[in-house]
Amino acid sequence: MAAIIWTDRALKDLEDIGDYISKDSIVYARNFVSKLFKSPVLLKKMPRAGRIVPELNREDVRELIRGNYRIVYIIKESSIEILTVHHSSREFPHNLKLL
Repeated sequence: MAAIIWTDRALKDLEDIGDYISKDSIVYARNFVSKLFKSPVLLKKMPRAGRIVPELNREDVRELIRGNYRIVYIIKESSIEILTVHHSSREFPHNLKLL
């Protein structure tokens, strides 16, 4: 079973999402960010559950879609690293650290 590791960037993304949503509702922001954070747990047993990220076209870089958000991750030998949580209406961040 692979460990789920959140990168600093992905954690900052969650924080920013929460800050933005909390302008309208602190409760909704907390609940939504919590759901995003818990989503990758299924990857522990099924790391290839997400689709290949079309912009990168790499077998090891995949994403889970949750509403308008893309949870982008990379499959490593003994872990799954969450790289970013990205709103689908924005330009894809091509500066992700993949190694």
